[in-house]
Amino acid sequence: MAVIKDLATVNAELQQQKERVDTVDFKMVTFSLAGKDYGVDIMNVKEIAKADKFTYVPNAVSFVRGVYNLRGDIIPIIDLRVFFHMKSERRVDGQENMLILHLDDRVYGAIVDKIDKVVGINSETIQPPHPMFGEVNIKFITGVVEKQGYLYVILDVMRMFSQKEEEKQKPRTAIQEVPGDSYYVPPASTPEQSREGLAAISDTTLGFIKESLAALKQFYVSPINDEWFRKQFVEWSSTRTDADLQFKNDSEAEEYLADFYSPYTGEFWSDAYAAQVKEILPDMNSSNIQVWELGCGKGYETFSFACILRLRYPNGHIKIWANDNDIMAIADAPNMTFDLDKMPEYCRSFMVKGRNGYTFNQVIKDSIVFEYHDVLNNNSLPDLNIILARDIFSFFSLDSQERLLADCSEKLKDKGIIILGKNELLSGDTWTSMGRDPISAFLYIKANSGKE
Repeated sequence: MAVIKDLATVNAELQQQKERVDTVDFKMVTFSLAGKDYGVDIMNVKEIAKADKFTYVPNAVSFVRGVYNLRGDIIPIIDLRVFFHMKSERRVDGQENMLILHLDDRVYGAIVDKIDKVVGINSETIQPPHPMFGEVNIKFITGVVEKQGYLYVILDVMRMFSQKEEEKQKPRTAIQEVPGDSYYVPPASTPEQSREGLAAISDTTLGFIKESLAALKQFYVSPINDEWFRKQFVEWSSTRTDADLQFKNDSEAEEYLADFYSPYTGEFWSDAYAAQVKEILPDMNSSNIQVWELGCGKGYETFSFACILRLRYPNGHIKIWANDNDIMAIADAPNMTFDLDKMPEYCRSFMVKGRNGYTFNQVIKDSIVFEYHDVLNNNSLPDLNIILARDIFSFFSLDSQERLLADCSEKLKDKGIIILGKNELLSGDTWTSMGRDPISAFLYIKANSGKE
């Protein structure tokens, strides 16, 4: 039964809502970072200031710009743009906008792009942060609120600049990073000892690097790539100062990952690389060879692998399910034409001339099914002989990596093969390494099947 309200009741309710919205019990100082609007509790803001002369502090973390003499008080200066992995451009006039924050008994300076105004709101209108903000930023966000057409992200500066209680209690015998603090690296007498000291850096520092890779490049450190990650950190550290170990922007994160990717990513494999792949492929008990490729992109690697399989198993009935969530790439892949002179030698015998150039023959085309598909969704595939997933796992979240690996294990036949990226590894009794650099391939032994 519908409830009918008279006009007076409706007006009263609207008035109550308006009074609630208009009631101000929380004020914040608003500012901008990388074109977005933010706010902090005005109770934490001591004053605002402009400054251009900061004293560099050796061994400070990357987001610490230095220290500043504020009327006789020496305070640390934090660049919030670097802290949140945003693009940071120094002002031409050198004058940086700063919030001077008073947190308990500490004072910090926080550099921002622009300081706007004081905004009053009703605390009941603050909504919790959405998971879209990501694991790195969400823990420093109190909530979000809309006011006069502007959406403000309210930062929890107490959490950003305060040490965790357990970290305060730890002895500083190894490297420890806390916003606003410097960190200490034990001295070493030789380059080798120095590298070992950097390799033994605390989990806190490594944690910052891991979070930065996830936030900037959607790269997630896991048992699959942890060996490469730690080795790369040693190399990264050896070419940088102690104060410059963290990423300032996207390009530095990409530089860190430059050595991670497999050769010939997104292009035809070379003759030498194709020969190495062909060499690791074992004899098959059946003439039906079922293959699943995760993240086929525009299809260059798919065609490469199809030719290699045809050369390795000339009498086999080959079927490749090539999946990707780039619908344009999937749509164009079957109809691409090529310049024969630019193709690797092992592909040429499988190509025919058409009106606009060379294409792969019908045998190769019929062996491939290009599908628009998110591989994290249900995958209706037959039992598989081979899974091709170069550099794919590392760009899924940890939970998704586990789910995808479980899915691969379920679909692979006993003694099936999975080919990963050159710096991705699998461990455990069910996986046996069978590749050699730069090919990372593993033989799958189903539980209770035994090894031959």
